[in-house]
Amino acid sequence: MNKIKTFITSATLLAVMPMLANAQPVLAPGGGDFGTLLRNILVFSNSILIPFILGIGFLVFVWGMFRYFIAGGANDEAKEQGKSLMVYATLGFVLVIVFWGIVNLVATSTGLSGKSLNVTDINLPKVIPPTP
Repeated sequence: MNKIKTFITSATLLAVMPMLANAQPVLAPGGGDFGTLLRNILVFSNSILIPFILGIGFLVFVWGMFRYFIAGGANDEAKEQGKSLMVYATLGFVLVIVFWGIVNLVATSTGLSGKSLNVTDINLPKVIPPTP
């Protein structure tokens, strides 16, 4: 009985295999509208959002330095607050840069970065209908 189930499963898989290896693209090249939306989000985050967050982190770091070295003077509590601001800003830098790297790694591996994907960029097989 077990051999029969294995044979039926194998035969079904072989019968379905041509449908699984569909040579023509089913979706629009490059992901269509959704791919365009993802590309736009990626461009916005890489060119505007991440540099803005890094700039804010830099300002927090500078403010922590000011509080530690200049405003702290003889006040130990102000020095501790400035020191904690600098530590948090440094951790923020590291986390944002790691997040930026992961986003770009995923975008590059999925083909969302770089130029837009056109049908002419891919060597697709052509289906020529038979002539009557």
